[in-house]
Amino acid sequence: MQDSTTALQQRANPIAAFWQKPLVQAFINDPVTLMSGVFLGVVLIGVIFAPLVAPHGYQEQQLKLRHLAPFSSGEAIVKDTTARDVTEERYYLLGTDHLGRDMVSRLIYGGRISITVGVLGVLVSGTIGIFLGLLAGYYRGVVDDVIMRAVDVFMSVPLLLLALMVLFILGPSFTNIIIVFAIARWMLFCRVTRGVVMSLREQTFIEAARAIGCSDQRVISRHIIPNLITPILTLAALDVPRNILTESALSFLGFGIQPPESSWGLMLASGRQYITSAWWIVVLPGLAIFLTALSFNLVGVWLRAVSDPLQRWRWLKQTKESKEAGITF
Repeated sequence: MQDSTTALQQRANPIAAFWQKPLVQAFINDPVTLMSGVFLGVVLIGVIFAPLVAPHGYQEQQLKLRHLAPFSSGEAIVKDTTARDVTEERYYLLGTDHLGRDMVSRLIYGGRISITVGVLGVLVSGTIGIFLGLLAGYYRGVVDDVIMRAVDVFMSVPLLLLALMVLFILGPSFTNIIIVFAIARWMLFCRVTRGVVMSLREQTFIEAARAIGCSDQRVISRHIIPNLITPILTLAALDVPRNILTESALSFLGFGIQPPESSWGLMLASGRQYITSAWWIVVLPGLAIFLTALSFNLVGVWLRAVSDPLQRWRWLKQTKESKEAGITF
């Protein structure tokens, strides 16, 4: 009777039902993962709504206010409604760079490009890798041999060297960086997908689906792909920070995002000569890269742990449901 009442209450209040799920409770009860998730949420909100959040234009130069220290203010020259130059008192929370541009706005717009590159790189490389991994793991034989030999060839080339070669030929740009990640990162998704598909292919429910006449496309779409979601999400969460770090390194070397656009790696490159006189120009984008990559990694490690039956109990032991009934998910 009590279980049916609880079920009715959860059905009437879907938000409460979602909040009581063991996975959600495990996420909330782990302070490190929770802080990482909250930080990523704040960063994502900032980069998505950058035009609304950024206090000033990220390309707006105020040469008289260059190298302004954090928590400082100054008189900026702006245009009024009649296009005349007037002065305006402005507060700069994190100071200004060597061209008098607001560091907060630069960090927000720089994060917009860095995180977009990281996520799009995962989406493109993941799509290619998952498709080829499904073919290799399900059909085996010659298809598997050809795809896996291609994986071995691409994995033998260092990522940075391959990226520099491609960008030297195609030229540095946002689109070409995505092409680099598509060429250089699909192998990881392919190998993971192939391994999962090979293990699922021999399971009883797959054999039963074939026995009742299901086509290969139906078996793959209805029975195999749903079981790929957890490992692929875990791998994606761990691969996004790698893409962000790679983009930052390429931009630092001059082969990534080009001015007047802003990315965290480009901010590091343009401010490195001022590290002794204006440390915040280098430290702040470096700190943004470090904290974002660390947060993605921590969330990815948590996803990998909760998806592993041997480690899942560590994350569920503090929830009421798991204590009473040993709930798994």
